[in-house]
Amino acid sequence: MSLLAHETDALMTITSRPDIVFTKGQGSWLWDRRGRKYLDLIQGWAVNCLGHCHPSMVQALQKQSLSLINPSPAFYNEPAMGLANRLIQASCFDRVFFTNSGAEANEGNIKLARKWGQKHRHGAYKIITFENGFHGRTLATMSASGKPGWDQKFPPQVDGFPKAVLNDIDSVKKLIDADTVAVMLEPVQGEAGVIPATREFMQDLRALTKEKGILLIVDEVQTGMGRCGSLFAYQLFDIEPDLMSLGKGIGGGVPLAAQLAKEFVCSFEPGDQGGTYNGNPLCTEVGCAVFDVLTEPGFLEQVNERAEQLSQGLQNISQKWNMLGERGMGLLRALLLDKEDGHAIVDAAREYPEFGLLLNAPRPNLLRFMPALNLSEATLQLALDTLDKVIAEVRK
Repeated sequence: MSLLAHETDALMTITSRPDIVFTKGQGSWLWDRRGRKYLDLIQGWAVNCLGHCHPSMVQALQKQSLSLINPSPAFYNEPAMGLANRLIQASCFDRVFFTNSGAEANEGNIKLARKWGQKHRHGAYKIITFENGFHGRTLATMSASGKPGWDQKFPPQVDGFPKAVLNDIDSVKKLIDADTVAVMLEPVQGEAGVIPATREFMQDLRALTKEKGILLIVDEVQTGMGRCGSLFAYQLFDIEPDLMSLGKGIGGGVPLAAQLAKEFVCSFEPGDQGGTYNGNPLCTEVGCAVFDVLTEPGFLEQVNERAEQLSQGLQNISQKWNMLGERGMGLLRALLLDKEDGHAIVDAAREYPEFGLLLNAPRPNLLRFMPALNLSEATLQLALDTLDKVIAEVRK
């Protein structure tokens, strides 16, 4: 059944969508209402870390929906406490505040850093962020982002986010002044084309922020929850940030995110932070289920095995087609194209005759891969083989 124009009239236009209505998902596969299936290497933009409709998540939703959905954030609930304690025990942080989206979590960390600056740095408020960075779609997080052209979308921007250059420590040093309270960055710039920070840069940045007495905030909305091969990407750099945001994978597909902070940063007073649905037991119970799967013995080892397979497979495709290589961390990777036909490859892959292959091209000369962390070796190989065939068709 094809999509009828009047069916979408009630939906606000925010992007160009293909003529597909999905009705079912399982693991790495989606089905539309025509019965056609698709191998999904996007997974909700790295959201569905366990694939579609993982049994542990379904069970958690069913069980929790029968007992308590939302008592209000003015009261404690057991799933929120359970997930907060899991996160604290697995990280270097002391406190958690749950939100509904990664942008909210980043917004919360911006507020918390500024509150700390009011109390401990004579009102310092500036947060150094990075060119090509991405932190969300609220007015403050868009201002913090360095995505080209965003400063012209909804002017005026929120003040206080000077931009440095990733992996250039001198560019950060030049921006620090008496009004600087923090530095915020993604360990891997996802929207910019999967550009990882270097180990040297992250360690230098941590040393610099400590020397200057300012905070280090890591935005792990996309890189956290096993995506890069460790539970949190900051662990791969052997550093301890002061604040962290999580989103996407933390809920495995339900609206859940979190801001985490060390005790000394926690400066909020009653009324400073809140949210109607924040930390509701329905979503945090799912978060507990996701966390427990991700931390099962051997799970992250399997993620790293699949990451090596994906990296090697993309390298092979790159060499075959004279492309420019691949990059990334864990199962967040990019194939660097030698020409600007990324969108054509995405379209052709979606219409591949045997089954659709769902890809993402955040730039016309680049493909980004964010598969389920638990996809099988055979499924990943099928995806790589299909991608090679699609490229052959596009470039014939």
